[in-house]
Amino acid sequence: MTDSTDHLLDPLLDRLRAAVGDAHVLTDPADVAAFVVDWTGVHEGQALAVVRPGSTAEVADVVAACHATRTPVVPQGGNTGLVGGGVPDASGTQVVLSLGRMRRVRDVDPVAGTITVDAGVVLADVQAAAAHAGRLFPMSLGSEGSCTIGGNLATNAGGTAVLRYGMTRELALGLEVVLPDGRVWDGLRGLRKDNTGYDLTQLFVGSEGTLGVITGAVLRLFPETPRHATAWVAVPSVAAAVALLGIAQQHAGAHLATFEIANRQALDLVLAHLPGASDPLVAPSDWYVLVELAGAATDRGLDDALEAILGEAVEADLASDAAVAGSPAQRDALWALREGISEAQKVEGATLKHDVTLPIASLAAWAEAMGPVLECVLPGVRPVTYGHVGDGNLHYNVSAPVGGDDDLRAAAPALSAAIYDSVAAADGSISAEHGLGRTKAAAGAAYKSDVEVDLMRALKRALDPHGLMNPGVLLPE
Repeated sequence: MTDSTDHLLDPLLDRLRAAVGDAHVLTDPADVAAFVVDWTGVHEGQALAVVRPGSTAEVADVVAACHATRTPVVPQGGNTGLVGGGVPDASGTQVVLSLGRMRRVRDVDPVAGTITVDAGVVLADVQAAAAHAGRLFPMSLGSEGSCTIGGNLATNAGGTAVLRYGMTRELALGLEVVLPDGRVWDGLRGLRKDNTGYDLTQLFVGSEGTLGVITGAVLRLFPETPRHATAWVAVPSVAAAVALLGIAQQHAGAHLATFEIANRQALDLVLAHLPGASDPLVAPSDWYVLVELAGAATDRGLDDALEAILGEAVEADLASDAAVAGSPAQRDALWALREGISEAQKVEGATLKHDVTLPIASLAAWAEAMGPVLECVLPGVRPVTYGHVGDGNLHYNVSAPVGGDDDLRAAAPALSAAIYDSVAAADGSISAEHGLGRTKAAAGAAYKSDVEVDLMRALKRALDPHGLMNPGVLLPE
């Protein structure tokens, strides 16, 4: 925004400044720069202003002001998304509503197993507050040091603990939401049972800021799991990993907390770009599994269970080798190999990200078939595959051929179409946990039935008839 247009916007800007204070309405290009580009660097827009409210009441005042002037609003949490869902478009007409100042832990109830927080609380801080009360908030993401609960809820984030604890929507008991007209819905009830009508909490989870602004949440807590048994396992194929999952479930039951997969290309990138990373195994393998059992302090059989899992896997030729963590430092090192993949791929160069989910029984055949298909589209393309075998979710990313960043960008539409078509044919989903954002809004609608799209548009019109909340996200305009 330039000084020459400021006078046209004075009434709205004055009202926004009155709501949150002059210091928290940003219009200078240098101040707004970090808020208008997403983590991937692919989506970069322009903002009319960036507004940073400090309370739910201030959010309501800002949204009401924007509603009165028909100004679009883009809610933003930690801005760690991968599909452009939290940044404005290029029009310069949208207000970015950053919730980063709303970082209050409102209540922790270890008996009821709940924690109530502002939407701007960083995920790692929710984990820490729960731990301080002797409880566990199980959601774990690579970006947990910077992503916020509001963003996690808005995208229905997943992570590495979904196998045991479920997606974000399964961790949310109640929400506080500012509606598109500025009214506040107070649904902060930590009830496990409330059968009095539509489940409004679940309506807003996963809505990507298109139906309202989540400002607070009541979340579920669980007993702590201080004991872990962790291994990095070499497996020959995705099919072997799926078979190993069945063995792990049989031996570990509810103690199986994590079952992650990564291909050799992903590990090579981490070894090349993550300082201090080292291969825990001597011989290379095409695929690896990170398996972790977790339990209470009294659960002393985890190591034996892991040993039984690995022993049976080796006997069945499902695994060739494994590195078992013998200390917290070794456990951290194994986890760093998994959690460093996304950042390592970003450092490597141009990348095309996909977040797909398929029936677990279809994972192996799908992954085996996709490589040759993509090679035909762009010779030399490098699939960087990792994800959560336990819930059928693969981050099927592709890196450019060596020295071929421009080639990848040119081939991106054809590569994505090949992946999406294949996922749809296997009755899967093109977005497992990242949301649709701007990147996949059109594709999301194209791969849904007309009935599904009509229902989604009906909900959008009912709650946001003027289309002011995060326009262009989730549903194409």
